[in-house]
Amino acid sequence: MKKIISLILVTISMNLSAQQVDDRGYIVRVSQQAPKFEFQLLTGDTINNDVLKGKVVVFQFTASWCGVCRKEMPALESEVWQRFKDKDFLLIGLDLKEDEITAKQFAKNMGVTYPMASDLDGTLFELFAGPKQGVTRNIVLNKNGEIVFLTRLYERDEFEQMILVIDEELKR
Repeated sequence: MKKIISLILVTISMNLSAQQVDDRGYIVRVSQQAPKFEFQLLTGDTINNDVLKGKVVVFQFTASWCGVCRKEMPALESEVWQRFKDKDFLLIGLDLKEDEITAKQFAKNMGVTYPMASDLDGTLFELFAGPKQGVTRNIVLNKNGEIVFLTRLYERDEFEQMILVIDEELKR
């Protein structure tokens, strides 16, 4: 029994060290393939890596209790979603650790029309960022599912740089 427990602890330790959290809370890096994922939008549509191939994608991790998220969402709606939604592009808001009812009400209150999903247990978030790291953050994937840009918080210069990256990726 002790050998089994020791083996489990070593495995957990190896997994944690393989997922080093950077100074912005990410465990993924630019140029890396996005981790495998599957989830449902609030509309019931299933999203996974295969469905998103051929699209430039932004995952926006957000939450109703996050003041910075509330500041960023109108800019995402007007400057990103409305600008690119008719192209090979998808912006998905992932409401961290809030249920579907809360996520729907949050999207309605914020006036966003881009698709949203509930990440109730934080499983999706923890594919990209370390546990207990903060929101808001955006992960931009190219048409091949590779990470091409990462943001943390809502800083105007970084936000504008993200828009330029999205625009360039859509031209490829």
